[in-house]
Amino acid sequence: MLKVGLLLLILPPLALMTGYMMEQAEVDACLDAGGAWNYVERVCVDDAASGTFPFVPFMMRHPVLVNGGMLLSVVGLLFCMVGLYRGRT
Repeated sequence: MLKVGLLLLILPPLALMTGYMMEQAEVDACLDAGGAWNYVERVCVDDAASGTFPFVPFMMRHPVLVNGGMLLSVVGLLFCMVGLYRGRT
């Protein structure tokens, strides 16, 4: 139970950070190229006349992913606590 708890505690935040950083790399590349990033549609608009798009946080765009990942981490923490409490048999 301890191993499963550790996996659930560590892997979801790593997956969330990976998704966030990959998206931020796309945004950075778009802005470096002189474009404007549309957070809702996840596209880079090269037309300078289109203006800027409002920033929409990662949590607002992917609520199930973020909340599900955090829920899995809490479940992993509980599994770790139970696994450490029971000890090895």
